Amino acid sequence: MEKGLLSCKAQKMKLVILMNDAHTEAVNQTIQYMKEHLDEPMTTEQLADLVGYSPFHFSRVFKRVTGISLRQYLSALRVESGKIELLQSPSLLVKIGMSIGLASPGTFNTRFKQFVGLSPKRFRSTTESLHRYVNQYEHKPLAWAEEERHALPRIHCRIEAPEAFRGMIYVGLFPRPVPDQRPVSGTAVNKNRTCILTGIPNGTYYMLAAGIPWSLNPRDYFLLGKSLRGKLEDPVHIDEGTDLAVKITLREPLPYDPPIVVNLPLLLFEKDRNNSAR
Repeated sequence: MEKGLLSCKAQKMKLVILMNDAHTEAVNQTIQYMKEHLDEPMTTEQLADLVGYSPFHFSRVFKRVTGISLRQYLSALRVESGKIELLQSPSLLVKIGMSIGLASPGTFNTRFKQFVGLSPKRFRSTTESLHRYVNQYEHKPLAWAEEERHALPRIHCRIEAPEAFRGMIYVGLFPRPVPDQRPVSGTAVNKNRTCILTGIPNGTYYMLAAGIPWSLNPRDYFLLGKSLRGKLEDPVHIDEGTDLAVKITLREPLPYDPPIVVNLPLLLFEKDRNNSAR
């Protein structure tokens, strides 16, 4: 009888694994379709029908696999595609907006600035200077990496990265489980694997990290589809007395990972500037 119970449990586990694999494949198929049809309107019903799911069920499956909703993911894809177009072609902003399903110049400008932190025009014109700014830290430590160590609330974070990784690691607390806006608190490290986040307002946040290797190509600091990434699986709840110690392990990107659309070099520059002004 005991063997029978074990066999039954094994079969159930196998079924769960197969179901999870099927869900992941359906999500990957949907994401690929979205990438290829960004200039077209898309609905949840249409995307669910593509993989043979009901809209309600597929919305739940998609969020469980990716961590965010279909609508949020599609918005991030459109902005990420806009970033790619801005950096690789001299096309007019109107043409770029139309190619990613944001035909109105005002909508494209507003959505892009909301996600990236700069207008499309400013994003395109500042990549070279921000690239040079980041690269100065390849051979010197970040001066503000140890600031405000004793202020509460705070989070001590240890980052595990592949031994061969050499580059800048960004860590931030975001209102949603996707880096599509400025973090409420963030920092970066380049010569070590520990950091402290302070100045955190009360609330519930998601802790995300990205590792960007040193590069002579500016695009590599702004288009992060191949960058290492990591996160805490559960959200963190912050109040005045919070004092947490956590670990984030960086990994290679997965096909269903949401795009990292926030402008990380800009955040680094602004943090450095604000620190110098104190």
